[in-house]
Amino acid sequence: MILPRYSYARLFQSKFLLMFLAVCAIYPIGAVGFIYIAHNLSFLQALNVPAGNFLQVNEKFFVYYCNFQSTMAYLLTAIVGPTLVSPDLTNNAMPLYLCRPFTRTEYVLGRMAVVMFLLAWITWIPGLILFGIQADMAGWDWTKEHFWIAWAIFAGLFTWSVVLSLIALAISAWVRWKIAAGGLILGVFFVGAGFGLAINAVMRTNNGYLINIAQMMARAWGQLFRYDSGDGIFGASGLVGVGDSLLDQRVAAVEKSAGI
Repeated sequence: MILPRYSYARLFQSKFLLMFLAVCAIYPIGAVGFIYIAHNLSFLQALNVPAGNFLQVNEKFFVYYCNFQSTMAYLLTAIVGPTLVSPDLTNNAMPLYLCRPFTRTEYVLGRMAVVMFLLAWITWIPGLILFGIQADMAGWDWTKEHFWIAWAIFAGLFTWSVVLSLIALAISAWVRWKIAAGGLILGVFFVGAGFGLAINAVMRTNNGYLINIAQMMARAWGQLFRYDSGDGIFGASGLVGVGDSLLDQRVAAVEKSAGI
């Protein structure tokens, strides 16, 4: 817990980061209000507002939540990610970490925990809280029938957090300039989308989404929320492996050059 503790102390000195985290809480708070109103239609009737089929809390409600918060998580990663590994390389601090009772795996997990913790508090933790509020208001019958939604929220957003964390750490390890690293994290998604469309057009296939991270995760959520039968989870697993390999190579190179 040493690495995350000092990283949090540095990160939370940024007023911009604190403001961004506050912005990330707006949608979940609004979703709580939506759930409350959906179960208190008398409030709308008093205002003469027709509810109709609009106020329904179902899997689509949670899909919209996942889509929005995953975008916020992506932006948060671009802000936080470049500050994790590159300072250790620039200031030659990584050999000092690795010569202590730190293995390469422990160093990576320590840095990864910083991003995962922040992403958890704006993605799957509020999502499960929303599900709990809806389950409490809808009753046990609804909870039994829709309990799979809780697993879909956790599995989808946790996988998304792992993907973002490894991409951020890998780019931060290979690109030392923070601004360039942040821009590259953003660019990976847009460039991947362009290459994916090009591969589909040239090769006449539909597998270009495997390098289109946003579409790949959309397919993964389609599987989890039972509205698509794609294989996005398999693609996400492959991407995690690539990110882990790039990061491991960089840390291993530093370890070898320092003679550790």
